[in-house]
Amino acid sequence: MAYTVFALKWRPKDFDEIIGQPHVVSTLKNAIEKQRLAHAFLFAGPRGVGKTSTARILAKSLNCKNGPTIKPCSKCPACTEITEGRSLDVIEIDGASNRGIDEIRALRENVKFSPVSGKFKIYIIDEVHQITSDGFNALLKTLEEPPEFVKFIFATTHPQKVMPTILSRCQRFDFRRISVMEITEQLRRIVASEKIEVDDEVLVAIAKASDGALRDAESALDQMASFSKGKVSLKDVISVLGIVEQEALFEITDKIIHKDPAAALNLLNDIIDGGKDTGVFLSNLIEHFRNLMVAKVSGGDPKLIDLPVEVCARLLQQSNALSLEEILGIFNILAATQEMSKRLESLRIPLEVSLVRLTQLIKKPATATGAVEAERRAPTPKKEDIRPKNSPLAAEPPVQHQPSHKPPVKDAAPQPAQDARPDHWAPAVPLDKIKENWQNIITSLGRVKISAATYLNEGEPEKMQGNTVVISFPGNYSLHKESLESKENKAIVEKCFSELFNTVVRVNFILSAQSKQRPPSENNPFIKSALDMFGGRIINDL
Repeated sequence: MAYTVFALKWRPKDFDEIIGQPHVVSTLKNAIEKQRLAHAFLFAGPRGVGKTSTARILAKSLNCKNGPTIKPCSKCPACTEITEGRSLDVIEIDGASNRGIDEIRALRENVKFSPVSGKFKIYIIDEVHQITSDGFNALLKTLEEPPEFVKFIFATTHPQKVMPTILSRCQRFDFRRISVMEITEQLRRIVASEKIEVDDEVLVAIAKASDGALRDAESALDQMASFSKGKVSLKDVISVLGIVEQEALFEITDKIIHKDPAAALNLLNDIIDGGKDTGVFLSNLIEHFRNLMVAKVSGGDPKLIDLPVEVCARLLQQSNALSLEEILGIFNILAATQEMSKRLESLRIPLEVSLVRLTQLIKKPATATGAVEAERRAPTPKKEDIRPKNSPLAAEPPVQHQPSHKPPVKDAAPQPAQDARPDHWAPAVPLDKIKENWQNIITSLGRVKISAATYLNEGEPEKMQGNTVVISFPGNYSLHKESLESKENKAIVEKCFSELFNTVVRVNFILSAQSKQRPPSENNPFIKSALDMFGGRIINDL
């Protein structure tokens, strides 16, 4: 007997076996029970999620000897013929190879003939978006007013390519990608029935690699069962499917957290030497930081992350070592790297540059318990220690309420309002300290907005006036001064100063009487970094 692959052997036979589409199943069941079936349906969604299978089940439900019914018997001649694809009343058409007006005209002529043995004549057209505009136009009248015994079921992965006039004549059902855990559960049922020895982490890896397509996951499992001689191991899956294991993603993230660029590059080199595609690795790393972001804001909710509980717990633990701002910054850099890869022949170089940048993005090494969480949960300092140790917004002195029996003091000075700006009492930062940390300020600002950091790099702190640092620019650098004085840039610069020195710092930009000769652009660290990354050169240095 010929071997039947898992994707066909485990194809759903009734509505109850359809995985991951409860909204579609419940609507179709209700329509059948209430005898409110439309004459045309459009099943839209990504590949491998059950569109064609649902169309066949709907056809069986309508033409079963007990039909229309929500539970086709799968034993009568009509059900058997539909399952085996040889029913004369259920015509399956490939839209890609029957897309012209001649084919649609032939279909239109055949529609008028009654079904051979069933109750309905059902046309299932797969990838219907492939039909030409002329073909669609030829189908319009028939689709709008077909004979009462005719049903049309269209399936497509690109519903936006279907003509609006066709869409308006159909009931549309949108199929969603199937979650990792739902695919994993189905794979568990398959391996249990087929008596395949496989670890649970292998099933999760296959489910993740399938990108929401159950058919792809079943095909991959079938391939792994044929590939391995005994037990299917995670190493086999990684080798055959070319995926990056979860442990590698956790490990390289740890290198980033601990600001260890050399170790991160060595790990990337090992992954590439192991035959992994750099594009796949980058996509997986972006997804990993998406999971860290979700774990950070949701407390590791497995439903949102769509991974096993133990993996979600580990993601939550690793996310505690990073601030949300750092996670989002890393995500943006990786996304930019993915965009850059479309313009370069090699992805390895920009990926290596980005990994080094990511290690420099982290503000401080994280402890095992998570430095950010430890700082957030730290006990509130004593009243007398508030001002020198904490930021002004956190240290605003409480209002002192006078007892009701005590008369007010007439000559007492008025107290400041509660929402008054704390600038007047915030401790000033010594000018020497600002000069010592000047490059740190530039680097920190560059992580937020490179153009602002480039402008600020041409200035130098001249003096402190209370909590305002006066930054001087040469007389011929008025463009830099004016750019930084914009509302947006000034707010970013002040925030950068305030976060670095843990107190409110204002900035004021001035032009000095002296001008200076502009250095070559290639000496600018930001321009030099761009030149190194893209292999560029300066053509004209204005």
